[in-house]
Amino acid sequence: MTTSNSNGKNSILTAALLSTSAILAQDANLVPVRYKDFGAKGDGKTDDHQAIIDAHNYANEHNLPVRADDDATYYIGDTYATATIMTDIDFGKAHFIIDDSKIPVDRRQKPVFQIVSDKPTYSPDIKGPLKAGQENIGRRFPCKTMIIVFNNKVKHFIRHGGNQNDGTSASDCFIVDENGNVDPTTPIVWDFDIVTSSQAIPLDVKPITVQGGIFTTIANQAESKYTYYGRNIKITRSNTTLQNMTHLVTGELDHGAPYSAFYGVNNCANVVIRDSIVTGHKTYTTIGSAGTKVSMGTYDLGAGRTINLSFINLRQSNDIMDGRYWGVLGTNYCKNLLYENCKVSRFDAHCGVCNATIRNSEMGHAGVNLIGYGTFLIENSIVHGRTMLSLRPDYGSFWRGDLIIRNCTFVNRNPSEVCIIGGYNNGKHDFGYECRMPTNIVIDGLTIDDQNILFPTYNGPFVFAGFNGKYDEKYKETYPYIRTKKVTAKNIKTTSGKALRLGYNLHFFKDTEFVYEK
Repeated sequence: MTTSNSNGKNSILTAALLSTSAILAQDANLVPVRYKDFGAKGDGKTDDHQAIIDAHNYANEHNLPVRADDDATYYIGDTYATATIMTDIDFGKAHFIIDDSKIPVDRRQKPVFQIVSDKPTYSPDIKGPLKAGQENIGRRFPCKTMIIVFNNKVKHFIRHGGNQNDGTSASDCFIVDENGNVDPTTPIVWDFDIVTSSQAIPLDVKPITVQGGIFTTIANQAESKYTYYGRNIKITRSNTTLQNMTHLVTGELDHGAPYSAFYGVNNCANVVIRDSIVTGHKTYTTIGSAGTKVSMGTYDLGAGRTINLSFINLRQSNDIMDGRYWGVLGTNYCKNLLYENCKVSRFDAHCGVCNATIRNSEMGHAGVNLIGYGTFLIENSIVHGRTMLSLRPDYGSFWRGDLIIRNCTFVNRNPSEVCIIGGYNNGKHDFGYECRMPTNIVIDGLTIDDQNILFPTYNGPFVFAGFNGKYDEKYKETYPYIRTKKVTAKNIKTTSGKALRLGYNLHFFKDTEFVYEK
Protein backbone atom coordinates (compact mmCIF):
# COMPACT_ATOMS: atom_id res chain seq x y z
CA MET A 1 0.00 0.00 0.00
CA THR A 2 1.26 3.45 -0.90
CA THR A 3 0.08 6.67 0.67
CA SER A 4 1.09 10.27 0.09
CA ASN A 5 1.65 13.13 2.46
CA SER A 6 -0.18 16.44 2.08
CA ASN A 7 2.60 17.81 -0.12
CA GLY A 8 1.90 15.11 -2.68
CA LYS A 9 5.27 13.35 -2.23
CA ASN A 10 5.23 9.61 -1.87
CA SER A 11 6.01 9.08 1.81
CA ILE A 12 8.44 6.27 1.01
CA LEU A 13 10.83 8.99 -0.11
CA THR A 14 11.03 10.11 3.47
CA ALA A 15 12.65 6.81 4.41
CA ALA A 16 15.98 8.54 3.99
CA LEU A 17 15.22 10.34 7.20
CA LEU A 18 15.28 7.09 9.14
CA SER A 19 18.49 6.06 10.79
CA THR A 20 20.57 3.48 8.97
CA SER A 21 20.35 1.12 11.91
CA ALA A 22 16.54 1.14 11.78
CA ILE A 23 16.40 0.51 8.04
CA LEU A 24 18.90 -2.34 8.19
CA ALA A 25 17.54 -3.91 11.36
CA GLN A 26 17.29 -7.67 11.13
CA ASP A 27 13.71 -7.62 12.32
CA ALA A 28 12.26 -4.33 11.19
CA ASN A 29 8.91 -5.07 12.83
CA LEU A 30 10.54 -4.63 16.22
CA VAL A 31 11.95 -1.21 15.40
CA PRO A 32 9.36 1.55 15.91
CA VAL A 33 9.17 4.55 13.64
CA ARG A 34 9.84 7.79 15.52
CA TYR A 35 8.57 11.25 14.73
CA LYS A 36 12.02 12.80 15.12
CA ASP A 37 13.28 10.68 12.20
CA PHE A 38 10.88 12.62 9.99
CA GLY A 39 11.86 16.04 11.26
CA ALA A 40 9.67 16.55 14.34
CA LYS A 41 11.27 18.96 16.83
CA GLY A 42 9.11 18.18 19.84
CA ASP A 43 9.89 21.61 21.31
CA GLY A 44 6.28 22.68 21.86
CA LYS A 45 6.64 25.56 19.40
CA THR A 46 7.43 24.15 15.97
CA ASP A 47 4.41 22.73 14.18
CA ASP A 48 5.23 19.01 14.00
CA HIS A 49 2.03 17.77 12.40
CA GLN A 50 3.50 17.15 8.93
CA ALA A 51 6.39 15.18 10.41
CA ILE A 52 3.87 13.13 12.40
CA ILE A 53 1.85 12.50 9.22
CA ASP A 54 4.95 11.41 7.30
CA ALA A 55 6.02 9.04 10.08
CA HIS A 56 2.65 7.30 10.12
CA ASN A 57 2.53 7.08 6.34
CA TYR A 58 5.88 5.28 6.39
CA ALA A 59 4.81 3.03 9.26
CA ASN A 60 1.59 2.12 7.47
CA GLU A 61 3.44 1.18 4.26
CA HIS A 62 5.91 -1.05 6.10
CA ASN A 63 3.61 -2.33 8.86
CA LEU A 64 5.78 -0.85 11.60
CA PRO A 65 4.78 0.40 15.05
CA VAL A 66 5.25 4.05 15.97
CA ARG A 67 6.76 5.42 19.18
CA ALA A 68 6.75 9.04 20.37
CA ASP A 69 9.58 10.42 22.52
CA ASP A 70 8.63 10.71 26.18
CA ASP A 71 10.32 14.06 26.68
CA ALA A 72 8.80 15.68 23.58
CA THR A 73 5.98 18.22 23.29
CA TYR A 74 4.53 18.11 19.80
CA TYR A 75 2.71 21.27 18.69
CA ILE A 76 -0.11 20.92 16.15
CA GLY A 77 -1.44 24.16 14.72
CA ASP A 78 -3.37 25.17 11.62
CA THR A 79 -2.31 22.33 9.30
CA TYR A 80 -5.72 21.22 8.01
CA ALA A 81 -4.42 17.67 7.59
CA THR A 82 -4.74 14.29 9.26
CA ALA A 83 -2.26 11.68 10.45
CA THR A 84 -3.50 8.20 9.53
CA ILE A 85 -2.88 5.41 12.05
CA MET A 86 -2.98 1.80 10.82
CA THR A 87 -0.41 0.19 13.15
CA ASP A 88 0.27 0.06 16.87
CA ILE A 89 1.40 3.32 18.40
CA ASP A 90 2.76 4.20 21.81
CA PHE A 91 2.57 7.91 22.50
CA GLY A 92 4.27 7.21 25.83
CA LYS A 93 4.62 10.24 28.09
CA ALA A 94 4.78 12.71 25.20
CA HIS A 95 2.62 15.84 25.22
CA PHE A 96 0.60 16.98 22.23
CA ILE A 97 -0.69 20.56 22.02
CA ILE A 98 -3.61 20.93 19.62
CA ASP A 99 -3.96 24.67 19.22
CA ASP A 100 -7.43 25.63 17.97
CA SER A 101 -7.33 29.18 19.27
CA LYS A 102 -6.74 30.60 15.80
CA ILE A 103 -8.32 27.91 13.63
CA PRO A 104 -10.94 29.56 11.39
CA VAL A 105 -14.37 27.99 11.11
CA ASP A 106 -13.81 26.94 7.49
CA ARG A 107 -10.73 24.88 8.50
CA ARG A 108 -12.19 23.26 11.58
CA GLN A 109 -13.28 19.79 10.49
CA LYS A 110 -10.12 17.77 9.84
CA PRO A 111 -9.32 15.22 12.56
CA VAL A 112 -5.78 15.44 13.90
CA PHE A 113 -5.48 11.63 13.91
CA GLN A 114 -7.62 8.98 12.27
CA ILE A 115 -7.42 5.27 13.04
CA VAL A 116 -8.55 3.44 9.92
CA SER A 117 -8.82 -0.02 8.43
CA ASP A 118 -7.01 -1.26 5.35
CA LYS A 119 -10.16 -3.18 4.40
CA PRO A 120 -12.31 -1.11 2.03
CA THR A 121 -15.98 -0.47 2.71
CA TYR A 122 -18.31 -1.37 -0.14
CA SER A 123 -22.00 -1.31 -1.05
CA PRO A 124 -23.55 -4.80 -0.96
CA ASP A 125 -26.63 -5.71 -2.98
CA ILE A 126 -29.20 -5.64 -0.19
CA LYS A 127 -32.64 -4.53 -1.36
CA GLY A 128 -34.85 -5.81 1.43
CA PRO A 129 -37.27 -6.39 2.83
CA LEU A 130 -35.64 -6.97 6.20
CA LYS A 131 -37.57 -7.75 9.35
CA ALA A 132 -36.74 -7.09 12.99
CA GLY A 133 -35.25 -10.24 14.42
CA GLN A 134 -34.44 -11.72 11.00
CA GLU A 135 -31.71 -14.33 11.41
CA ASN A 136 -30.17 -14.38 7.91
CA ILE A 137 -30.07 -11.66 5.25
CA GLY A 138 -29.84 -14.02 2.25
CA ARG A 139 -26.36 -13.46 0.87
CA ARG A 140 -22.75 -14.42 1.54
CA PHE A 141 -19.76 -12.30 2.53
CA PRO A 142 -15.99 -12.90 2.32
CA CYS A 143 -15.54 -12.49 6.08
CA LYS A 144 -17.34 -11.37 9.22
CA THR A 145 -18.84 -8.03 8.27
CA MET A 146 -20.69 -5.12 9.81
CA ILE A 147 -23.73 -4.12 7.77
CA ILE A 148 -25.41 -0.70 7.82
CA VAL A 149 -28.76 -0.35 6.03
CA PHE A 150 -30.90 2.71 5.31
CA ASN A 151 -34.43 3.42 4.12
CA ASN A 152 -34.63 7.06 3.14
CA LYS A 153 -38.40 6.75 2.56
CA VAL A 154 -38.98 6.47 6.33
CA LYS A 155 -37.94 8.94 9.03
CA HIS A 156 -37.09 8.02 12.61
CA PHE A 157 -36.06 10.12 15.62
CA ILE A 158 -38.09 13.17 14.64
CA ARG A 159 -36.87 15.35 17.46
CA HIS A 160 -39.18 17.49 19.55
CA GLY A 161 -38.36 20.65 21.51
CA GLY A 162 -35.79 23.41 21.25
CA ASN A 163 -33.59 21.38 18.87
CA GLN A 164 -36.47 20.01 16.82
CA ASN A 165 -35.78 18.48 13.43
CA ASP A 166 -37.38 16.42 10.65
CA GLY A 167 -35.76 13.17 11.72
CA THR A 168 -33.20 10.94 10.02
CA SER A 169 -33.54 8.13 7.51
CA ALA A 170 -34.42 4.81 9.13
CA SER A 171 -31.21 2.85 9.67
CA ASP A 172 -29.79 -0.15 11.46
CA CYS A 173 -26.40 -1.77 11.94
CA PHE A 174 -25.60 -5.40 12.69
CA ILE A 175 -22.90 -8.03 12.20
CA VAL A 176 -23.15 -11.03 9.89
CA ASP A 177 -20.88 -14.02 9.31
CA GLU A 178 -19.72 -15.37 5.94
CA ASN A 179 -23.09 -17.06 5.37
CA GLY A 180 -25.12 -13.95 6.12
CA ASN A 181 -26.25 -15.11 9.57
CA VAL A 182 -26.98 -12.17 11.85
CA ASP A 183 -25.01 -12.21 15.10
CA PRO A 184 -27.76 -12.69 17.72
CA THR A 185 -26.06 -10.15 20.01
CA THR A 186 -26.52 -7.50 17.30
CA PRO A 187 -30.11 -8.12 16.15
CA ILE A 188 -31.94 -6.22 13.44
CA VAL A 189 -34.31 -4.00 15.44
CA TRP A 190 -36.37 -2.27 12.72
CA ASP A 191 -38.47 -3.49 9.82
CA PHE A 192 -37.30 -2.36 6.37
CA ASP A 193 -39.84 -2.70 3.55
CA ILE A 194 -37.05 -1.55 1.26
CA VAL A 195 -33.34 -0.82 1.66
CA THR A 196 -32.41 2.29 -0.32
CA SER A 197 -28.69 2.07 0.45
CA SER A 198 -26.30 -0.07 2.44
CA GLN A 199 -22.69 -0.38 3.51
CA ALA A 200 -20.58 -3.46 4.20
CA ILE A 201 -17.64 -2.92 6.55
CA PRO A 202 -15.33 -5.97 6.83
CA LEU A 203 -14.20 -6.44 10.42
CA ASP A 204 -10.48 -6.24 11.08
CA VAL A 205 -9.11 -9.46 12.56
CA LYS A 206 -5.73 -8.24 13.79
CA PRO A 207 -6.05 -5.99 16.85
CA ILE A 208 -4.15 -2.74 17.13
CA THR A 209 -3.43 -0.71 20.24
CA VAL A 210 -3.10 3.06 20.54
CA GLN A 211 -1.77 4.04 23.94
CA GLY A 212 -0.25 6.77 26.03
CA GLY A 213 0.09 10.47 25.38
CA ILE A 214 -1.16 13.63 27.05
CA PHE A 215 -3.24 15.65 24.59
CA THR A 216 -4.20 19.23 25.40
CA THR A 217 -6.71 21.10 23.26
CA ILE A 218 -6.39 24.89 23.34
CA ALA A 219 -10.05 25.66 22.73
CA ASN A 220 -11.40 27.51 19.73
CA GLN A 221 -12.68 31.07 20.15
CA ALA A 222 -15.40 30.94 17.50
CA GLU A 223 -18.95 32.19 17.87
CA SER A 224 -21.26 29.92 19.87
CA LYS A 225 -23.07 28.23 17.01
CA TYR A 226 -23.48 24.64 15.86
CA THR A 227 -20.28 24.78 13.79
CA TYR A 228 -18.67 21.68 15.25
CA TYR A 229 -14.89 21.52 15.32
CA GLY A 230 -13.47 18.13 14.34
CA ARG A 231 -9.89 18.40 15.59
CA ASN A 232 -9.94 15.05 17.30
CA ILE A 233 -8.96 11.38 17.16
CA LYS A 234 -11.37 9.66 14.79
CA ILE A 235 -11.71 5.87 15.03
CA THR A 236 -13.28 3.91 12.16
CA ARG A 237 -11.30 0.67 12.55
CA SER A 238 -12.75 -2.39 14.24
CA ASN A 239 -10.84 -4.38 16.87
CA THR A 240 -9.03 -1.33 18.23
CA THR A 241 -8.02 -0.51 21.80
CA LEU A 242 -7.13 2.95 23.10
CA GLN A 243 -5.60 2.96 26.57
CA ASN A 244 -3.67 5.05 29.09
CA MET A 245 -4.46 8.27 27.27
CA THR A 246 -5.23 11.73 28.65
CA HIS A 247 -7.19 14.53 27.03
CA LEU A 248 -7.24 17.97 28.66
CA VAL A 249 -8.84 21.26 27.59
CA THR A 250 -7.55 24.76 28.23
CA GLY A 251 -8.23 28.27 26.98
CA GLU A 252 -12.04 28.10 27.06
CA LEU A 253 -13.69 31.52 27.07
CA ASP A 254 -17.25 32.62 27.77
CA HIS A 255 -18.05 31.64 24.18
CA GLY A 256 -16.92 29.02 21.69
CA ALA A 257 -18.13 26.54 19.11
CA PRO A 258 -18.72 22.92 20.15
CA TYR A 259 -16.51 19.99 19.17
CA SER A 260 -17.14 16.61 17.70
CA ALA A 261 -16.01 14.22 20.44
CA PHE A 262 -12.24 14.10 20.98
CA TYR A 263 -12.50 10.31 20.87
CA GLY A 264 -14.97 9.86 18.02
CA VAL A 265 -15.85 6.26 17.13
CA ASN A 266 -17.93 5.61 14.01
CA ASN A 267 -18.96 2.76 11.70
CA CYS A 268 -16.94 -0.03 13.30
CA ALA A 269 -17.12 -2.75 15.95
CA ASN A 270 -15.23 -4.14 18.93
CA VAL A 271 -13.60 -0.97 20.22
CA VAL A 272 -12.33 -0.44 23.77
CA ILE A 273 -11.30 2.85 25.39
CA ARG A 274 -9.82 2.18 28.81
CA ASP A 275 -7.65 3.42 31.67
CA SER A 276 -7.82 6.99 30.42
CA ILE A 277 -8.68 10.54 31.47
CA VAL A 278 -11.33 12.61 29.71
CA THR A 279 -12.44 16.21 30.22
CA GLY A 280 -15.78 17.97 30.32
CA HIS A 281 -16.08 21.08 28.13
CA LYS A 282 -17.78 24.31 29.07
CA THR A 283 -21.47 24.56 28.29
CA TYR A 284 -22.47 27.40 25.96
CA THR A 285 -25.84 28.63 24.73
CA THR A 286 -27.12 29.36 21.25
CA ILE A 287 -30.42 29.69 19.41
CA GLY A 288 -31.84 26.31 18.47
CA SER A 289 -33.89 25.27 15.45
CA ALA A 290 -37.13 26.22 17.25
CA GLY A 291 -35.89 29.81 17.67
CA THR A 292 -35.35 29.55 21.41
CA LYS A 293 -32.19 29.59 23.52
CA VAL A 294 -30.71 26.13 24.06
CA SER A 295 -27.68 24.77 25.86
CA MET A 296 -24.89 23.55 23.62
CA GLY A 297 -21.81 21.59 24.50
CA THR A 298 -19.19 19.03 23.58
CA TYR A 299 -18.96 15.36 24.41
CA ASP A 300 -15.37 14.24 24.94
CA LEU A 301 -16.46 10.68 24.11
CA GLY A 302 -18.73 10.05 21.15
CA ALA A 303 -19.85 7.21 18.92
CA GLY A 304 -22.12 6.64 15.96
CA ARG A 305 -23.18 3.29 14.51
CA THR A 306 -20.65 1.42 16.61
CA ILE A 307 -21.19 -2.15 17.81
CA ASN A 308 -19.59 -3.60 20.96
CA LEU A 309 -18.08 -0.42 22.39
CA SER A 310 -16.61 -0.53 25.89
CA PHE A 311 -15.47 2.31 28.14
CA ILE A 312 -13.46 0.84 31.01
CA ASN A 313 -11.86 2.60 33.97
CA LEU A 314 -12.29 6.17 32.75
CA ARG A 315 -11.91 9.21 34.97
CA GLN A 316 -12.70 12.85 34.40
CA SER A 317 -10.10 15.59 34.87
CA ASN A 318 -12.66 18.07 36.15
CA ASP A 319 -15.34 17.68 38.83
CA ILE A 320 -18.11 15.32 37.69
CA MET A 321 -20.57 17.40 39.77
CA ASP A 322 -19.67 20.75 38.20
CA GLY A 323 -22.69 21.71 36.10
CA ARG A 324 -20.75 24.35 34.17
CA TYR A 325 -19.32 21.53 32.07
CA TRP A 326 -21.17 19.45 29.52
CA GLY A 327 -21.51 15.71 30.05
CA VAL A 328 -18.73 13.62 28.56
CA LEU A 329 -20.53 10.91 26.53
CA GLY A 330 -22.99 11.05 23.64
CA THR A 331 -23.78 8.25 21.18
CA ASN A 332 -26.11 7.57 18.24
CA TYR A 333 -27.34 4.32 16.65
CA CYS A 334 -25.00 2.08 18.69
CA LYS A 335 -25.33 -1.48 19.96
CA ASN A 336 -23.91 -3.08 23.08
CA LEU A 337 -22.45 -0.16 25.02
CA LEU A 338 -20.59 -0.77 28.27
CA TYR A 339 -19.46 1.55 31.06
CA GLU A 340 -17.29 -0.43 33.49
CA ASN A 341 -15.60 1.21 36.50
CA CYS A 342 -16.03 4.74 35.18
CA LYS A 343 -16.37 7.97 37.15
CA VAL A 344 -17.64 10.62 34.77
CA SER A 345 -20.40 13.20 34.50
CA ARG A 346 -22.76 11.56 32.02
CA PHE A 347 -24.00 8.61 30.02
CA ASP A 348 -26.15 9.70 27.08
CA ALA A 349 -27.47 7.53 24.24
CA HIS A 350 -29.29 9.53 21.56
CA CYS A 351 -31.13 8.11 18.54
CA GLY A 352 -31.41 4.65 20.00
CA VAL A 353 -28.98 2.26 21.63
CA CYS A 354 -29.59 -1.47 21.53
CA ASN A 355 -28.46 -2.98 24.83
CA ALA A 356 -26.37 -0.98 27.28
CA THR A 357 -24.73 -1.71 30.62
CA ILE A 358 -23.35 0.53 33.36
CA ARG A 359 -21.46 -1.37 36.04
CA ASN A 360 -19.33 -0.39 39.05
CA SER A 361 -19.46 3.26 38.02
CA GLU A 362 -20.45 6.73 39.23
CA MET A 363 -22.37 9.20 37.08
CA GLY A 364 -22.14 12.89 37.93
CA HIS A 365 -24.42 15.90 37.55
CA ALA A 366 -25.80 14.99 34.10
CA GLY A 367 -26.79 11.47 35.10
CA VAL A 368 -27.97 8.74 32.75
CA ASN A 369 -29.97 9.58 29.62
CA LEU A 370 -31.09 7.15 26.98
CA ILE A 371 -33.61 5.93 24.43
CA GLY A 372 -33.55 2.67 22.52
CA TYR A 373 -34.30 -1.01 22.72
CA GLY A 374 -33.14 -4.29 24.21
CA THR A 375 -31.96 -4.52 27.81
CA PHE A 376 -30.54 -1.67 29.84
CA LEU A 377 -28.75 -2.80 32.99
CA ILE A 378 -27.20 -0.63 35.68
CA GLU A 379 -25.65 -2.32 38.69
CA ASN A 380 -23.32 -1.57 41.59
CA SER A 381 -23.28 2.08 40.58
CA ILE A 382 -23.98 5.56 41.94
CA VAL A 383 -26.04 8.07 39.97
CA HIS A 384 -26.47 11.75 40.79
CA GLY A 385 -29.29 13.61 39.10
CA ARG A 386 -32.78 15.08 39.11
CA THR A 387 -33.88 11.59 38.10
CA MET A 388 -31.82 8.44 38.25
CA LEU A 389 -32.54 7.53 34.63
CA SER A 390 -33.96 9.90 32.05
CA LEU A 391 -35.78 8.49 29.04
CA ARG A 392 -35.12 11.42 26.74
CA PRO A 393 -38.38 13.31 26.08
CA ASP A 394 -37.03 14.96 22.90
CA TYR A 395 -37.14 11.49 21.31
CA GLY A 396 -40.39 10.33 22.89
CA SER A 397 -39.05 8.74 26.10
CA PHE A 398 -38.82 5.55 24.08
CA TRP A 399 -37.44 2.22 25.32
CA ARG A 400 -38.56 -0.99 23.61
CA GLY A 401 -37.33 -3.65 26.02
CA ASP A 402 -36.54 -4.14 29.69
CA LEU A 403 -34.75 -2.07 32.30
CA ILE A 404 -32.88 -3.49 35.30
CA ILE A 405 -31.50 -1.60 38.31
CA ARG A 406 -29.46 -3.75 40.68
CA ASN A 407 -27.57 -2.79 43.86
CA CYS A 408 -27.28 0.93 43.12
CA THR A 409 -27.43 4.28 44.88
CA PHE A 410 -29.40 7.25 43.60
CA VAL A 411 -28.41 10.65 45.01
CA ASN A 412 -31.36 12.89 44.25
CA ARG A 413 -30.65 16.49 43.13
CA ASN A 414 -34.27 17.61 42.71
CA PRO A 415 -35.36 19.60 45.78
CA SER A 416 -39.10 19.13 45.19
CA GLU A 417 -39.56 15.43 44.39
CA VAL A 418 -37.72 12.16 43.86
CA CYS A 419 -38.26 10.08 40.72
CA ILE A 420 -36.20 7.10 39.67
CA ILE A 421 -37.23 7.20 36.00
CA GLY A 422 -37.90 10.51 34.27
CA GLY A 423 -39.49 11.25 30.93
CA TYR A 424 -42.34 12.95 29.10
CA ASN A 425 -44.66 12.03 26.26
CA ASN A 426 -48.04 13.67 25.81
CA GLY A 427 -49.00 11.53 22.83
CA LYS A 428 -49.26 14.53 20.48
CA HIS A 429 -45.96 14.34 18.53
CA ASP A 430 -45.00 11.89 15.80
CA PHE A 431 -41.44 10.74 16.52
CA GLY A 432 -41.43 8.38 13.53
CA TYR A 433 -42.06 5.20 15.53
CA GLU A 434 -44.43 3.78 18.13
CA CYS A 435 -43.21 5.10 21.49
CA ARG A 436 -42.99 2.67 24.36
CA MET A 437 -41.91 2.74 27.95
CA PRO A 438 -39.75 -0.16 29.16
CA THR A 439 -41.89 -3.30 29.05
CA ASN A 440 -40.65 -4.63 32.38
CA ILE A 441 -38.69 -2.81 35.05
CA VAL A 442 -36.86 -4.67 37.81
CA ILE A 443 -35.35 -2.76 40.74
CA ASP A 444 -33.49 -5.09 43.08
CA GLY A 445 -31.37 -3.25 45.61
CA LEU A 446 -31.54 0.53 45.50
CA THR A 447 -30.58 3.11 48.11
CA ILE A 448 -32.24 6.49 47.54
CA ASP A 449 -30.66 9.55 49.11
CA ASP A 450 -33.71 11.82 49.44
CA GLN A 451 -32.53 13.91 52.38
CA ASN A 452 -32.48 17.18 50.39
CA ILE A 453 -36.27 17.34 50.01
CA LEU A 454 -37.48 20.42 51.91
CA PHE A 455 -41.25 20.12 51.46
CA PRO A 456 -43.09 18.93 54.58
CA THR A 457 -45.69 17.23 52.37
CA TYR A 458 -43.08 14.91 50.83
CA ASN A 459 -44.40 11.35 51.09
CA GLY A 460 -41.64 9.36 49.46
CA PRO A 461 -39.99 8.68 46.10
CA PHE A 462 -41.73 7.65 42.89
CA VAL A 463 -40.68 5.05 40.38
CA PHE A 464 -41.88 7.34 37.58
CA ALA A 465 -41.94 11.06 37.01
CA GLY A 466 -45.14 12.57 35.63
CA PHE A 467 -44.61 11.67 31.94
CA ASN A 468 -47.94 13.39 31.23
CA GLY A 469 -49.39 15.30 34.18
CA LYS A 470 -52.51 16.26 32.20
CA TYR A 471 -53.51 12.70 31.48
CA ASP A 472 -56.90 11.55 32.81
CA GLU A 473 -59.79 9.34 31.66
CA LYS A 474 -60.85 11.88 29.02
CA TYR A 475 -57.39 12.59 27.59
CA LYS A 476 -56.88 11.52 23.97
CA GLU A 477 -53.45 10.62 22.59
CA THR A 478 -52.93 11.14 18.86
CA TYR A 479 -49.90 8.86 18.98
CA PRO A 480 -50.55 6.39 21.83
CA TYR A 481 -47.71 5.93 24.28
CA ILE A 482 -47.39 2.29 25.40
CA ARG A 483 -47.01 2.01 29.18
CA THR A 484 -44.83 -0.31 31.24
CA LYS A 485 -46.47 -3.66 31.91
CA LYS A 486 -44.83 -4.47 35.23
CA VAL A 487 -42.56 -2.91 37.83
CA THR A 488 -40.93 -5.21 40.39
CA ALA A 489 -39.15 -3.50 43.28
CA LYS A 490 -37.44 -4.98 46.33
CA ASN A 491 -34.61 -4.21 48.72
CA ILE A 492 -35.32 -0.48 48.51
CA LYS A 493 -33.88 1.84 51.16
CA THR A 494 -34.48 5.57 51.54
CA THR A 495 -32.69 7.99 53.84
CA SER A 496 -36.09 9.50 54.68
CA GLY A 497 -37.46 6.12 55.64
CA LYS A 498 -40.43 6.66 53.32
CA ALA A 499 -41.79 3.96 51.03
CA LEU A 500 -41.52 3.83 47.25
CA ARG A 501 -44.57 4.77 45.15
CA LEU A 502 -45.36 4.02 41.52
CA GLY A 503 -46.14 7.55 40.27
CA TYR A 504 -48.17 10.60 41.21
CA ASN A 505 -50.49 10.34 38.20
CA LEU A 506 -52.04 6.93 38.72
CA HIS A 507 -54.43 7.48 35.80
CA PHE A 508 -51.41 7.35 33.52
CA PHE A 509 -50.15 4.10 35.09
CA LYS A 510 -53.50 2.43 35.74
CA ASP A 511 -52.55 -0.64 33.67
CA THR A 512 -49.04 -1.00 35.13
CA GLU A 513 -48.62 -3.81 37.66
CA PHE A 514 -46.56 -2.70 40.66
CA VAL A 515 -45.02 -5.49 42.79
CA TYR A 516 -43.26 -3.92 45.76
CA GLU A 517 -41.65 -5.93 48.55
CA LYS A 518 -41.37 -3.43 51.38
